[in-house]
Amino acid sequence: MNQNFGAERNGGRQQGKAPVGANQRSASDVKNTSAIDRAQQIGSDAASNITGQVKSLLNEQVSRGADVVSQVASSARVAAQDLHGTSPELAGLVGGMADSLENYSANLRDQSVDQLFRAASNYTRRQPAVVFGLAALVGFFALRTIKSSDPTLARQDERPPQAGGFHGS
Repeated sequence: MNQNFGAERNGGRQQGKAPVGANQRSASDVKNTSAIDRAQQIGSDAASNITGQVKSLLNEQVSRGADVVSQVASSARVAAQDLHGTSPELAGLVGGMADSLENYSANLRDQSVDQLFRAASNYTRRQPAVVFGLAALVGFFALRTIKSSDPTLARQDERPPQAGGFHGS
């Protein structure tokens, strides 16, 4: 039986006295808290540094992509010039496509990854049906590509039904 039931009602303390080691615990708590804060700050700084490096790499990739689009536009211009003598209408279409690609390249070059992400997010909010439709098409074509490249998946569709199963008659 616990004979010190009065101390239990007061949080384990006797009236007027602080618990033994209370000052020591609060000092160690302060040390632990400051160590945790330092560790969190180091982790936050490391994450921030990594995020900055990733964004820098992605911005370089956007710039390279803009260069590729610009090269495609240049190739389209050459094709339009070659087509001009034999098919002026088609040359005009290809030249217009080259102009559009060059404008797209310039716009892409002027944007950061953050801006592109925001633009994509805004477009998704404005046109969710288009985005989900495109995602479904990409999924369909990816499945068809995987299925046609893996002979075991293609053979599963061609396999005849097992004997003894229900055939609908």
